[in-house]
Amino acid sequence: MSSSGMLYGGDEIGALVIDPGHHSLRVGYAQEDTPKAEIPAVVGEETIAAALDLETKATNNISSSNTKHYIDTTFLNVPRSNMEIQTYMKDGMIDNWDLFEKVLNYTYAKVVSSKSEYHPVLFSEASWNVRTNREKLTELMFEKYNVPAFFVVKNAVLAAFASGRATALVVDSGATHTSAVPVHEGYVLTQAVVKSPLGGDYLSLQCRQYLEAQGIDLTPIYAIASKDVIRERDTPRFQTRVLPDKLTNSWQQYMLKKLLQDFQMSTVQVLETPYDERTASQIPASPYEFPTGYHQDFGCERFKLAESLFDHTMLGAGQLASTSVGMCDADVRLSLYGSVVVTGGNSLLQGFTERLNRDLSHRAPSNTRLKMISANGSVERRFGAWIGGSILASIGTFQQMWISAQEYEEGGKGQVERKCP
Repeated sequence: MSSSGMLYGGDEIGALVIDPGHHSLRVGYAQEDTPKAEIPAVVGEETIAAALDLETKATNNISSSNTKHYIDTTFLNVPRSNMEIQTYMKDGMIDNWDLFEKVLNYTYAKVVSSKSEYHPVLFSEASWNVRTNREKLTELMFEKYNVPAFFVVKNAVLAAFASGRATALVVDSGATHTSAVPVHEGYVLTQAVVKSPLGGDYLSLQCRQYLEAQGIDLTPIYAIASKDVIRERDTPRFQTRVLPDKLTNSWQQYMLKKLLQDFQMSTVQVLETPYDERTASQIPASPYEFPTGYHQDFGCERFKLAESLFDHTMLGAGQLASTSVGMCDADVRLSLYGSVVVTGGNSLLQGFTERLNRDLSHRAPSNTRLKMISANGSVERRFGAWIGGSILASIGTFQQMWISAQEYEEGGKGQVERKCP
């Protein structure tokens, strides 16, 4: 195999596609339909005074002197004393590189079970990623992981590709923010990228405030040994589990957030028109059972909670999208309205796409043909950028686009600005 970068890909070797986000990191092989693994975008750090025993070294949490790191759901969800939960992401970009390397090490050792030097890697990045960050990632992949070839693509471009579009307005609603990114012929129009902090985490916060105000006990599942399923308005009856001392606040908040995410995904719903109590009260209530065994039917309030994502005073999703299109040249606006791609885990809220469609059609010029493109399956919607990367990295014509190890040797980390738009 030549190292000029011309012969990468093909069947003899699998390129890896890595899509980091605030909720999770998705990783898997190009040409596959779905990622091989989805790893939470946080790392548990436990400070221990004693020397590591051999048994713990044998597990997948190999660590430095007196800090143990826990990665992936199985290890993160176990209550442990003094384990702090930390994220390596900030504003859609990799921020804590040491923690991020721990996750990459885990990915190669446990998910891929193969050496990094065998696989070209395609990374996704936020549309507002900065040059220093891109260069740092390039350097890390070639210097530490010795990858044979590397490429980085804006996640909005990948989400558009996953829907078979080279030109689209990509509305991505994830954990920490919702963004509208116009993509034209495979390039992001950076001057018109608009984002707001209204995402899944913001909604979780709204849910938490509402449920606590209702006096509902939000004891998470890890603290419950057994429970009686009881009717509404009864006091929950459950036995608590014996837990280690010194559970950190960051870990408890992380576990509480998982409960809130489950509540919002199974109960919260978006009305097709702006919130109106009369309309909402005609829709059947939705039952939800909490880990304590308490269950309640939720009516109008479940629509009210989601309304915040479309609040025009705070740059809601519809406004975000129309603002972005308005910042583009007049000649591309029609084609952007003609393919609005909806992606991101938070967009899976029932009614999200329909409401976005309604809000946008009210804001778009009257002669516009508006078309919403949203995958029906939750997998395609949650992993839109990853799937686009999987498609891109397996196309024959893409094979000469890779930055090869040889090119990196010759031109250094600056190659990423030259080769990756």
